[in-house]
Amino acid sequence: MDQYILGISCYYHDSAAALIKSGEIVAAAQEERFSRKKHDSRFPKHAVTYCLKSQGINLSDVNEVVYYEKPLLTFERLLETYLGAEPRGGRSFVAAMQIWLKEKLFLKTELKKNLKEVQASFNAKSSDIPNLLFSEHHLSHAAAAFYPSPFEESVVLCMDGVGEWATTSAWIGKGNQINSLWEISFPHSLGLLYSAFTYYCGFKVNSGEYKLMGLAPYGEPIYVNKIKDNLIDIKDDGTFRLDISYFKYHRGFRMTARKFHKLFGRPPRKVETELTQFHMNLAASIQVVTEEIVLKLAKSLRQETGIENLCLAGGVALNCVANGKLLKEKIFNDIWIQPASGDAGSALGAALVGWHQHHEQERTVNKNDSMKGTYLGPEFSNDEITQYLRQINAPYHTHNDSELFALLAKELDKGHVIGWFNGPMEFGPRSLGARSILGDPRNQRMQSVMNLKIKYRESFRPFAPSVLEEEVNNQFEMNAKSPYMLLVAPVKKELCRLMSEEEDNLFGIEKLNIPRSSLPAITHVDYSARVQTVSSTTNPRYHNLISAFKRKTGCPTIVNTSFNVRGEPIVCTPQDAYRCFMRTEMDVLVLQNQILYKSEQPKVEKDETWMQEFELD
Repeated sequence: MDQYILGISCYYHDSAAALIKSGEIVAAAQEERFSRKKHDSRFPKHAVTYCLKSQGINLSDVNEVVYYEKPLLTFERLLETYLGAEPRGGRSFVAAMQIWLKEKLFLKTELKKNLKEVQASFNAKSSDIPNLLFSEHHLSHAAAAFYPSPFEESVVLCMDGVGEWATTSAWIGKGNQINSLWEISFPHSLGLLYSAFTYYCGFKVNSGEYKLMGLAPYGEPIYVNKIKDNLIDIKDDGTFRLDISYFKYHRGFRMTARKFHKLFGRPPRKVETELTQFHMNLAASIQVVTEEIVLKLAKSLRQETGIENLCLAGGVALNCVANGKLLKEKIFNDIWIQPASGDAGSALGAALVGWHQHHEQERTVNKNDSMKGTYLGPEFSNDEITQYLRQINAPYHTHNDSELFALLAKELDKGHVIGWFNGPMEFGPRSLGARSILGDPRNQRMQSVMNLKIKYRESFRPFAPSVLEEEVNNQFEMNAKSPYMLLVAPVKKELCRLMSEEEDNLFGIEKLNIPRSSLPAITHVDYSARVQTVSSTTNPRYHNLISAFKRKTGCPTIVNTSFNVRGEPIVCTPQDAYRCFMRTEMDVLVLQNQILYKSEQPKVEKDETWMQEFELD
């Protein structure tokens, strides 16, 4: 008889649910995709409901529900931190306590209440809810990294802002067991250090860190010594301590203190104001410091354990530039990174802790991994899609796969932008060919067109390539697979062009519009790209589409960015996709085997208040 375990993460940011069936990962999704509220932190009732419905079960069929952390330990940290900072931080203490006393301190009761409401929506007895277990935050991260990995044995490195107390932790995974090696405790946090610079440069914490990473190549790392001399003491083994007097995240609403602002000579940048060379140089500097710490930690772990493989999780593991450097250094024979490395992925980790640690069940190792390409979310049939399109009177054309892919290759070759809605939705922050916006990487205008007319976001933001797995060596300086777009690699030298002396002397954002390779739309200013390798096994339709583009143009790579606009979650349903298509300047929308051309759609009045519906981060 099948056994089900449901994992849940919520009440901080990026709430999610994940379901495993007798050890197999069968469903996972973030709440934001259903609620349409970006980084939604509420109880993931829609995600839980989806997971259960995907298997035709309700909560009566679930053996356990596992929450991703232990809230009382987090409460202990908050109390100790605020009492230690007293009387400073009084307002933030009162605000935090109001939230805790309302819902978090009595979390078990709150979770059971919400689970009963979900059960009632199935017209089932609300009393039939399963036993509730609690994992630990970093154990959930470690489990999400190791258990789905392709390794029988591995070192596991978790780096994020903070769990209950841990901010960085190391583990050894072997078979079905994960055992702790050591941890660094709050307030000393690499994730919070990076977030402090995110805040200082005018981006939103917990969502803008990837913007800071994208900004870094426009700057020079001239503040590295200032950071290391004042903010952080890095030991030879990669462990570190922060000088907390420069920060306020432990006792206030802001990330940085006046001492931090005095050190760098100005206050934090205000949102939506001009980004200057100063901010670019800061981004470059904290990126270098982050990479140094990650590399030193990896080297010391390899030396300490002698284990050949490394798994990564936690928000810092989404720093794909650092990951690329780690891969290039060849400290470990192989690296695997959990594609949903943030707190959303901890829902999956919590469920796996329940199965392997609580129930002591054996683990089956998949030589690729057990994540199924992250295609673990809702999917919609052609019948469901055509029914919706007829209902709204949207003109469309239906084609079989071979016809469709040939047509789309021509559209991409023309420089048109395509919304691509294909199969089950991805789990995690990356669009990987299920909910993607696609373009021609050879087109020099593609980056600015997609940023400004489709995504409504900053012009400096780079786009990622999706490349046929078997062609990656011909396009990029990398020999590894990168199915989850979590590694940065240089574009192949033969594809790059030399800069003129005048071009080479440009600074900052002036570098943006200078083509650096024969794939200018995906080549960043430092000749790098955040690569996704596409397998014919994991996503055959996406692989076939890129193959059709290669037959048409000779190019085995396309531009892939997430199917959303700035401030909005990635689309989940055909309704979400059509709405996004009609509100942007996309040329073509593909919903499974249906193709819609913008020129054939009814005219939509431009609604100037539309973008105000979303929080602009």
